[in-house]
Amino acid sequence: QVQLVESGGGLVQAGGSLRLSCAASGRTFNYYAMGWFRQAPGKEREFVAAINWNGGSTDYADSVKGRFTISRDNAKKMVHLQMNSLKPEDTAVYYCAASRTITTADYAYDYWGQGTQVTVSS
Repeated sequence: QVQLVESGGGLVQAGGSLRLSCAASGRTFNYYAMGWFRQAPGKEREFVAAINWNGGSTDYADSVKGRFTISRDNAKKMVHLQMNSLKPEDTAVYYCAASRTITTADYAYDYWGQGTQVTVSS
């Protein structure tokens, strides 16, 4: 079992940066791929980024490529999402999640955090 807690959200102006963190607990964390998803008001949850168990493979949504970077530190059981050049359309609740394989499909993720709000003002 894996427990996930996100942090680092907040209010930022367009063009600014934020770094989200996801702290994991559980002995099996290192075996899981990790993903970030987001959900804006009135919209469905969407894939943002994912990283495989050892950090050797990553995947990004087209909308964030070149602006966001996902990383992980297995020794500290942490996953990060560095978000640069933020846009108002990035405003959403951001969730980290754990899956047995790197994937963009939210139904494949077994464990989810509670989410952290990111608001980008224009």
